[in-house]
Amino acid sequence: MEKPSTELLVAEEAARAAGAITRKKFGELSGKEIHPKEFRDFVTETDKACEAEIERIIKAAFPRDGMLCEEGTTAPPLSGRTWIVDPLDGTLNFIHSFPVFSISIALKDEAEGLTHGVVYQPVLDELFTARKGRGAYLNGRRINVADRREDDGWLIATGLPFKEYHYMDAYMAMLKDVVKVSAGIRRAGSAAIDLAYTACGRFDAFWEYVLFPWDFSAGVLLVREAGGTVTDFTGEDDVFRRRSIIAGNPETHPLLLTMARKHFPEAE
Repeated sequence: MEKPSTELLVAEEAARAAGAITRKKFGELSGKEIHPKEFRDFVTETDKACEAEIERIIKAAFPRDGMLCEEGTTAPPLSGRTWIVDPLDGTLNFIHSFPVFSISIALKDEAEGLTHGVVYQPVLDELFTARKGRGAYLNGRRINVADRREDDGWLIATGLPFKEYHYMDAYMAMLKDVVKVSAGIRRAGSAAIDLAYTACGRFDAFWEYVLFPWDFSAGVLLVREAGGTVTDFTGEDDVFRRRSIIAGNPETHPLLLTMARKHFPEAE
């Protein structure tokens, strides 16, 4: 692995610092530390502490860069660059002491698009990193998307509607189609992990209809730098225009895209 950029080193430092906070609190949350945010959506004091630590580290290194964080931290991109942060992706898992959650940090340049991405899974101490044009890595080792060709071996990840139900019927119809062309479906509860696992070949593909930039930005770069394809449900590369993601390899991505166009024509 070549020498990482300063931006990647800072993102790694911030992700590990937030991960240390989550490990200290994992399994020890009290009820007073959990707060409703929206319908069936929660935030914890740990989310807020992680976001504050990530902001502190990034702003110390790059004071002119913008910030877009899930829990509300924002700053204007005076440099033309914005850090997109999910300080704890998989909060519900964390609340229930289910050990599948992550920290997601990405850097987006107004001219170049996504340039750096980090997804850190604290429980397993797995650090996924990517730099535009330089490949994707897991704990310093190069990773690539899966090259399985036969659908009877595919393991495909998704997210399920949990607070918006207007697209439930379409989603379940697509899920039925995907079940028929795969060996299994997984719903981890962290889109960042789903995308990171797609990047390293653990999953053969991932799709989800309603996501936000902090959910997918780092993971999108990971998959692309690992040789995969990521688009929205219409097939467009600019995944920031719509709230949908399909990620996969040369076999799985076209298949899921065809299904998405069939079941979500309104996405067009």
